[in-house]
Amino acid sequence: MLYLFVKALHIIFVVSLMASLLVYPRYKIHQLSSAPGEPLYEAMKKSSQQLRMIIMNPSLILVWVFGLTMLWMNPALLSQGWLHVKLLLVLILSGLHGYFIGLGKKVDRGGDGVSAKRLRMLNEVPFLLMIVIVILVAVKPF
Repeated sequence: MLYLFVKALHIIFVVSLMASLLVYPRYKIHQLSSAPGEPLYEAMKKSSQQLRMIIMNPSLILVWVFGLTMLWMNPALLSQGWLHVKLLLVLILSGLHGYFIGLGKKVDRGGDGVSAKRLRMLNEVPFLLMIVIVILVAVKPF
């Protein structure tokens, strides 16, 4: 029963992490569409900082805590090939989180070298990774 609660918490924080990874770049795209000091720029800067501190970073940490707890509670999962691929994709997703944060801070400093087009393209990557991860977890193809 405890394992199922840990699994439920893992899923809850995966959902909140994914939501934040899909929204954060959009905030930065809107921020880039205005100049520093303008109301939209400042609103998007503040909103993205709050999203990062209240939802994004804590969710990433808790996804890992509950995911690793499930592995500790059921180490037999480590012998399944699908899980190795999932863990690799989750590492990539975690790196993408850090990359988004770095880009966001660059936008906050004036946006030199960060384009809205680049952010739009990158905004699709978490969704694509999530599709593959969910298929791996649900289907367990190997």
